[in-house]
Amino acid sequence: MTDDIAVIQIDNLHKSFGQLEVLRGVSISARRGDVVSLIGSSGSGKSTLLRCANLLEDSQQGDIRFKGEPVAWAGKGPARHPADPRQILRIRTNLSMVFQQFNLWSHMTVLQNVMEAPVTVLKRDRDEVEEKAREYLAKVGIGDKCDVWPAQLSGGQQQRAAIARALCMEPEALLFDEPTSALDPELEQEVVKVIKDLATEGRTMLIVTHDMKLAADVSDHVVFLHQGLIEEEGPPDMFFGAPKSKRLQGFLSSTRAA
Repeated sequence: MTDDIAVIQIDNLHKSFGQLEVLRGVSISARRGDVVSLIGSSGSGKSTLLRCANLLEDSQQGDIRFKGEPVAWAGKGPARHPADPRQILRIRTNLSMVFQQFNLWSHMTVLQNVMEAPVTVLKRDRDEVEEKAREYLAKVGIGDKCDVWPAQLSGGQQQRAAIARALCMEPEALLFDEPTSALDPELEQEVVKVIKDLATEGRTMLIVTHDMKLAADVSDHVVFLHQGLIEEEGPPDMFFGAPKSKRLQGFLSSTRAA
């Protein structure tokens, strides 16, 4: 860790959908170069936390800071929302998200998909973006697929194209929401390799994953969420090697059995 200020800092975050309280006071942080993995059973709040971090969901209480800058809010409770759309755009373009479903535009080639946001949102020079896009597609192992349509790619190739698209924004941090769960095991390993390579480069990442081996291999810090609260967290060797919480012990036993 080379930076004292966290890239992403979340303190006491609460998020409800109507009467359903999904996050009940969660605090996490990721400094520059940190890889933080979020694990937990379905419904524990992992993906919601990631979407709140990227301001795709409005939270009702708590603070979110990006590189020390607090998100400005208007309203309170269920009516709370970001106060400054320009701030949200700036933060969101620095936190690139890779979803479970690849969300590639079917009417664009792979290269066009990767170039679209830097050109249209960030107003970067098209020729410079194209050069970068080709570099990132090569980096994730599909440099030969620039001119094909997404439908012509395997699931693993589509997810790698989605990662290249996220990288082409040149963000401060990457957010992965179950990036391998829609893939069969063989294709999953293609994507896992890319994520591991990114981790060794020192990229800041928040990863929601069901893949305990991935979390153990790439993380600096692992967080186990249970019913909207952090049940246990710590470095991966202690977290997986000597879990303290009975709930975490049971969760890890069930994932190994599966």
